[in-house]
Amino acid sequence: MATTCIAVDIGASSGRLIAGTIEDGKLKLEELHRFKNAMTHIDGHDRWDVEGLFGEIEEGLKKVHQVYPSVKSIGVDTWGVDYALLDRQGDLIRKVYAYRDHRTDHTMEEVFGEIGREDIYKKTGVQFLQFNTLYQLKEHYKAHPEDVENAKIYMMVPDYLHYRLSGKTSVEYTNATTTQLLNVHTNTWDAELIKVTGFDRDFFQDPIAAGTKLGQVKAEILEKTGFDKMDVVVPATHDTGSAVAAVPAIDKEFAYISSGTWSLMGVESDRPIASELAGQYNFANEGGVYNTYRVLKNIMGLWLIQEVQRIYDYKYSFAELVELAEEAQSFGCLINPNHERFLNPANMVEEIQAFCKETDQMVPTEPGQIARCIFESLAFQYKEVLLQLSELYDVPIKRIHIIGGGSKNLLLNQLCADFTECDVYAGPDEATAIGNLLLQFITSGELDSLTDARKLVMESFDIKKFEPRTYEGINQQWEKFRRI
Repeated sequence: MATTCIAVDIGASSGRLIAGTIEDGKLKLEELHRFKNAMTHIDGHDRWDVEGLFGEIEEGLKKVHQVYPSVKSIGVDTWGVDYALLDRQGDLIRKVYAYRDHRTDHTMEEVFGEIGREDIYKKTGVQFLQFNTLYQLKEHYKAHPEDVENAKIYMMVPDYLHYRLSGKTSVEYTNATTTQLLNVHTNTWDAELIKVTGFDRDFFQDPIAAGTKLGQVKAEILEKTGFDKMDVVVPATHDTGSAVAAVPAIDKEFAYISSGTWSLMGVESDRPIASELAGQYNFANEGGVYNTYRVLKNIMGLWLIQEVQRIYDYKYSFAELVELAEEAQSFGCLINPNHERFLNPANMVEEIQAFCKETDQMVPTEPGQIARCIFESLAFQYKEVLLQLSELYDVPIKRIHIIGGGSKNLLLNQLCADFTECDVYAGPDEATAIGNLLLQFITSGELDSLTDARKLVMESFDIKKFEPRTYEGINQQWEKFRRI
């Protein structure tokens, strides 16, 4: 029988358990459990229900067993930066904060008073985002200094879920690199930066590599879900790390956009690019799989349209919003999608309208106008990041691969090709789960290398190509975007 592995892929709005098998030279996927995820507002702060997430994993494994009674391994990926603190008994000290919580809105400037911005970048090569773990832990210490004494172990969210599965604590490398606490030159925790947070260096375990076999699923979970045995294999636990592992390319002449709640745009490099110019452009050097680096930038992404959908009380599906955007006038208005005001506003529609009014543009009132504004603004943001990457990267960028759920947005894919003047290849849409599974198959010996894994992706999934079209007045719109 073909080997089956399970990817647990959890994003900011949903999670799923996906079974993967390699049959007849192709990777076959089957989604067996899907569940919702959302921030909860508790005691004045936005938090994640990680215990509820683990309960969904257990429920999903029961469903998996009905279809696949024998599973080789399981691995979990989630978003980055958020963390869990355990006490000496191995229990959570307090509910996990969500990165969109406003407690870190002004923390960066406070930290810069203790250690300079340039020094931080030289150490970490990580982009400055107000919710990086460095700033979250700083605020945590200010609110709960007693946790320095009570906490024994630091983990990130997927590490905690692996701990619940296996009983083994760990911190996986690709996710650790999102914290702005890991030294990019030594790939170890930076003691000076940790000191700034108020926590102790001994609190942080040395990171382990993606593809590490952590142990076995605990006996009580196996009994509860019906399995005899199952390995816990740590994939690239940062979802972008897993997604990039699934890019259908075996050369280096591409940029990628991992398109979902965030758009993570970058290149895969064999070395970090932490130059002064990279720092000025605010690029991150995040760890990739098998000695690679993800030189990338966070772009606000489809969070913008997700929040618009929520404000309209889900009257429109994503597909319907895309259709309405296609019918709307081009270049009615543009926004800076990475402006901090769009990180977690009370009302995204009103925030976009306010931005357009403040910048003397047409104020969008219809759903299609707002959606068109978002998609065109994102495509221009992709163009800006591509131009910056071209200055930093010593390999010519000949195409863009869009992977993840956002690759199904045909309008945005085409706008990306049009505005960047690059061929765009869209898919696979389940890239994160696929990359998670590929690491498990490499660890089990089913696949020999990352190159073989990516060849498998190329053979297994339909990739759609978008060629650039010409737009009248595009240069004027580009200049307008750069001014706002």
